[in-house]
Formats: sequence, structure tokens, C-alpha cells
Amino acid sequence: MDLYTKRLLLRPFREDDAEALYEYSKDPNVGPNAGWKPHESLIESADILRVVFLNQPSVWAIVRRADGRLMGSCGIIHDPKRENEAARMLGYAMGEDYWGCGYMTEAVGAVLRAGFFEMGLELISATCYPDNARSRRVLEKCGFQYEGMLHRAEKLYNGEIKDHLCFFCTPQDAKNALSV
Repeated sequence: MDLYTKRLLLRPFREDDAEALYEYSKDPNVGPNAGWKPHESLIESADILRVVFLNQPSVWAIVRRADGRLMGSCGIIHDPKRENEAARMLGYAMGEDYWGCGYMTEAVGAVLRAGFFEMGLELISATCYPDNARSRRVLEKCGFQYEGMLHRAEKLYNGEIKDHLCFFCTPQDAKNALSV
């Protein structure tokens, strides 16, 4: 399923997206904000593309409609902290060249609309690290409510232990924030 916004196309990932995935995933400021190490090679990105992104019905490549550039990813997947089939967890990443332009807020809005109003979900959760103010701001703009901190929640690729700021969004929260 493709999702459209004013400036973006969110579409399923394809095999030929490996190079674009590598371009934004090799940036030392992108992966660590999402909990993964920067990609070290095109081969690594191609492998991750096959394992993580391909054939995932609710994970999308974020493409700028004006020029067809793949800028990042956004999706909703199983939430390992919730035993509820009507709940999913949001995840996203975007190339640093596109930060601060409102693209991720736009993409998350489209994914929330699909999750709540097409897939019938009742809740979408999300987490970010305490030091990732940009990600927190995206969540807040899209209607997510803060529900607390999960301390020492994740061991990163480099051995660092990070807390998670935990958020949730309901259909009504999204409707109020996104005017849908």
C-alpha cells in the first residue's frame, strides 16, 4: 500500500533501494539516534534491506515526490512490550540532509492515518532516547503522549546502555493533532 502526502510518497521498499538506504544509513548521526550502528558498506545495507525492510506490509520507504529521492523509512511493527494485537510500535529514520524540514512529521502522520483508520489499530507506541529532542518533538507534534521512562532499556551496538522515553498515541490523539 502506498501512502501519499503533500510532499511525500511512502511506498514499500524494493531491492533497488539498497544504495539509497546506504547513503543515509552510513551517516554517523543517523543510526545511533535509532539504536543501530552506521552502515559500513553497500553490502551491509543490502543485507539489512532484505532482512528488515522487504516484504513488510507496514514499513515504508519515504520518498520525496519532487525528485524521487529516498530519504528514510517509517513503519509500524509488533510492539514487544504489549500483548495486544490492536497495538503496534512506530519506528523511523531519516537522512540528516532532510532533518528540520518537517518531512518526518509528515511521514509519521501518514503512517498514523494508515494504522488507525485503515488497519484499525487502537494504539501505536513509540520510544526515543532522552537525548534525541528532534524525535521527541516529532512524536509530540503527531499527538503522542508521554507515558514514562523505561530505565536502562537497551544495550546498543557499542555497549552503551540507554533509557527509553515511552510514548503512545490513540486514534483520537492522532485525529486531534493531525486534523484528520
